[in-house]
Amino acid sequence: MRVFVTGASGYIGQPLVDDLIKHGHQVVGLARNDASAERISKAGAEPHRGSLTDLDSLQSGAAACDGVIHLAFIHDFSDYAGAATTDQAAIEAMGNALAGTGKPLVIASGTAFCAAGELATEDAEPDRNMPMAIRLKSADLVYAFSRDKNVRGTVVRLPPTVHGSGDAGLIPRYIDAARAAGVAVYIDDGHARWPAAHRVDAARLFRLALEKGAAGATYHAVAEQGVSWKEIAGLVGKKLGVPVQGKTLEEAGPVLGFLANVVGRDNPASSDKTQKELGWHPTGPGLLEDMEAHYFS
Repeated sequence: MRVFVTGASGYIGQPLVDDLIKHGHQVVGLARNDASAERISKAGAEPHRGSLTDLDSLQSGAAACDGVIHLAFIHDFSDYAGAATTDQAAIEAMGNALAGTGKPLVIASGTAFCAAGELATEDAEPDRNMPMAIRLKSADLVYAFSRDKNVRGTVVRLPPTVHGSGDAGLIPRYIDAARAAGVAVYIDDGHARWPAAHRVDAARLFRLALEKGAAGATYHAVAEQGVSWKEIAGLVGKKLGVPVQGKTLEEAGPVLGFLANVVGRDNPASSDKTQKELGWHPTGPGLLEDMEAHYFS
């Protein structure tokens, strides 16, 4: 297949491009600048100049390909609503380019949108009352394209941490906060759990969803159902040589900032259905193993 990938030069996009090419696909990667275009070319893919706000470039890129994997997102938390609106417009442009073709459109979402404290399965309904629920409209668009416009749309929910080389996400931010404060904090008794997956395993799932995902399906890129924050904080404390403490959410705020709410959210998730339907079997290291080996140098 000839595959249009947004975010092709990004954290998950890079191993995805490698995996797609390894499995015989041609890749066209969205490139918003010269540096992105160079990385995409060096990976053996074809750069397609444009951006998430250039809807014409998105539409033409999608129309010229046999399928789309959409990973790019503007991570501007000062204007999250604006970023979500941009994402929805981008999905609509690419979805319209594929309308009536039965071609695949795969997008990224998150298990963190599911209700806290329950094991989130692929069939779990998202929590539409949470503060960042506006992004759920992106998945809704994909489901609508599958239902109404003959597009084979699928949604891959990523766990809160997709770990590996080059991680610039929430775990490194937590480590930086612990280092600065001189204490590794967990919330209350540390029972909150996070699912996790290695970036290479997550990338491979996007390829499998492209190749054989069912229209309107939701899949989970979850290798570990739930790693407790008491374990995560304990490892961070050991590696940094700082004390490990449980604090209330209010007490943790001055230490962790916005991370306090994130660290305290219990979000276990399952990928049993995904593994059975797509034959996805994660093989990468676990979160704690990966952190200990690579996150403190």
